[in-house]
Amino acid sequence: MYTLIKKQGSARRGIFSTVHGDVQTPAFMNVATSAAIKGAVSAFDLKELKCQVMLCNTYHLHVRPGDDTVKRIGGLHKMTGWDGPILTDSGGFQVFSLAKLREIKERGVSFKSHVDGKAIFMGPEESMQIQSNLGSTIAMAFDECIENPAEYKYTKDSCDRTARWLCRCKDEMNRLNSLEDTINKNQLLFGINQGSTYLDLRCEHMKKIAELDLPGYAIGGLAVGEPAEEMYAVIEAIEPFMPADRPRYLMGVGTPANILEAVDRGVDLFDCVMPSRNARHGHAFTWQGIININNAKYQYDTSPLDENCDCPTCKYHSRAYLRHLIKCGEMLGMRLLVMHNLYFYNTLMERIRDALDNDRFADFKRQQLGVIDVRI
Repeated sequence: MYTLIKKQGSARRGIFSTVHGDVQTPAFMNVATSAAIKGAVSAFDLKELKCQVMLCNTYHLHVRPGDDTVKRIGGLHKMTGWDGPILTDSGGFQVFSLAKLREIKERGVSFKSHVDGKAIFMGPEESMQIQSNLGSTIAMAFDECIENPAEYKYTKDSCDRTARWLCRCKDEMNRLNSLEDTINKNQLLFGINQGSTYLDLRCEHMKKIAELDLPGYAIGGLAVGEPAEEMYAVIEAIEPFMPADRPRYLMGVGTPANILEAVDRGVDLFDCVMPSRNARHGHAFTWQGIININNAKYQYDTSPLDENCDCPTCKYHSRAYLRHLIKCGEMLGMRLLVMHNLYFYNTLMERIRDALDNDRFADFKRQQLGVIDVRI
């Protein structure tokens, strides 16, 4: 259940209640693709980093260790030790991005595993069954992720197919949630809006899937190389057609600037690998801008990454030490920087919520743009 507390323009402050706890929104969901944050960060670390939702990937967990294995262990919550909400991506994006050879039919998609070449078939029912085995809080619908830009007719046909697949996802989830051995009988289904950058197709598709009265809705197929202005235009176009009493999730986004702009346009939930991936290469987000710790100027710098940050990394370690660790390829360096970046993103969301609570989001956005997203 989503409760809208207040709005400032289109920006929304709310609470999303689930069987695994409440999520204060807007919120950033921390990406743990294979049930772990890359960079040696555990579910227990996430608590200290202000994480509210952990995001895991259906395709990767289906390949390794196998969703049947996860179910026998007791589901993702029991396996990882995370007791908050977990969202599982449907696997659709990985099917279309990792599989070199694939065959798309109405029933689903046939492709080969990127790990061992094993033949895999995945459709709406299979995706729902895998996610049910994982026992996540939120399961994403199986959709087709097309290239961007894409030809108009193919995009329209793909949107229609994705809408039909969503109906099948809903039916299969209802069936699975009624079974005696299902781990989470309160699993929620989010539908995904598609349509490339064609605003008419986006709006038509959003209207169609909104009729299914799902617990939440996502915007997919963006942040894949198109200009940011096109992404913002899509959000603005479909926002009026997204149910106001359901959470809105912008998939795979993004930079701090992207998040501020999307919140301003009515988005509640975000996820992106950027904070952890950039950290593993020595790039740290700070309240003064983005630092590349590899730079020689940090060799003797005994100050923390960010004087205004109270994360575990900034409390105890200097820029000089972090640079040393990254240059040596020490895993500790990656871990400390990943922890800092996740803490930064979750603190950014916390400050956005505070600004909305106090009717000063517009001022907060204006103060941060051109600062936190700029390389020092």
